[in-house]
Amino acid sequence: MTETTHTQPTPQGGAARPRSPEFRLAADALRGLRQDLFHDAFAYRPLPRRDADGRLARRGGRLKEYADWTPHAVVGALGTLAALLAVGGTDDSGLLPLLCGLLALGPVLLTLARPVGAFWFSLAATTVTAVMTGGNWGDWPWAPGSFLSHLVVLTVVALRTRPRTAAWMWVLTGAYGFVAESAFGWSHYDTNVGPMLILSALILLVVTVRQIRREAQQEVTAQQTVTAVERSRRTLLEERTTIARELHDVVAHHMSVVAIQAEAAPYRVENPPPELEKAFATIRENAVAALTELRRVLGVVRAEDYEAPDAPQPTLADLDGLLANVREAGLEVEKAVTGAVRELPQGVELSAYRIVQEALSNTLRHAPEAGARVEIGYVLGGLGLRIVNGPPPASALLKPSPGAGHGITGMRERVSMLNGEMTTGPTADGGYEVTVFLPVPAADAAIEGEA
Repeated sequence: MTETTHTQPTPQGGAARPRSPEFRLAADALRGLRQDLFHDAFAYRPLPRRDADGRLARRGGRLKEYADWTPHAVVGALGTLAALLAVGGTDDSGLLPLLCGLLALGPVLLTLARPVGAFWFSLAATTVTAVMTGGNWGDWPWAPGSFLSHLVVLTVVALRTRPRTAAWMWVLTGAYGFVAESAFGWSHYDTNVGPMLILSALILLVVTVRQIRREAQQEVTAQQTVTAVERSRRTLLEERTTIARELHDVVAHHMSVVAIQAEAAPYRVENPPPELEKAFATIRENAVAALTELRRVLGVVRAEDYEAPDAPQPTLADLDGLLANVREAGLEVEKAVTGAVRELPQGVELSAYRIVQEALSNTLRHAPEAGARVEIGYVLGGLGLRIVNGPPPASALLKPSPGAGHGITGMRERVSMLNGEMTTGPTADGGYEVTVFLPVPAADAAIEGEA
């Protein structure tokens, strides 16, 4: 028996060694620190003007222009206050108070153009102020002016950056205070590192919560907008699908009639010539082929559980039954017909019936006790419709509408399909009116009459 030993090769270097979750967490944290506070720290990012929408903005003119610069004015005022504290906090005379004031004002003003760089400048200005004055104030390491200046810098930078940056600034501020107190604060009896960390933590917490809440509101608003657009688009597609189904049924019915008539026509003529029989046979074959192609193309818009209606599609002749159903639902509706009643193309009759049906459904939803009137006008160039209802009842008595709110969209789709015109809007007495004109060319009307 031979024993063979396999030696597993050890990967060179530590690149293939799996890292612990703690190591990856620390690496991600350091990567975030580098990205937020070191990478392009002094990049130029000016504070944009504010879009004023308050009382001053409504007045317009110079007041609106001044209101647009409100954030810049507030930052400048806080920087000036920090400079005054720095000047008053020194007992020396000459240029030293002026330099301390400039070192307190500079980081605050820098937040308007280079926010991340202003944080580093604030720490450097605090150190320079301590070196120049020798720390001859009560607290260490921040002088009174530097204390306020650094708080303002932290607040403005946190407002202009992400919440993670605010957390890193607070950590670095604490580290700076710990090093300054441990290494150079032995000659001072009091320290303001604790007050700085507590105040800055509270301020940064408020700013972070405000930013998170604002981002959540923006996301919700954007999602609501997308949802509304998608709902409208879905309703539009559903309406178009319904129209395509109905057109399929209408055209399929007529093509079936053509095929049947073409097949039966030769038997109605005694001893028809062969040319006539061949012509009718060709007509039938073309009708059957067109019907098959129509079912193949338009059949994709049918749902799997959709069944073609056994009864023919409704027309204006069935409008009385619709009005009777509406009256049973509690809506008083009148009907008026003008012009010479004639049979129109089935697509026009079907669309007119559906438009009246949808308009009355909207009246039932929004003004159930108002009453409605349906006017149908047969004119030379087509068909006119006018559905008008009275003012709705008191809002306290009106129940919420259960519909999707896209009935007008469906009506416009039908009118647009037939190259018609449609206007909607409130009436003078507080009601609502829908006016539609569906054109019917004379040639189509003549062909329909012959059929």
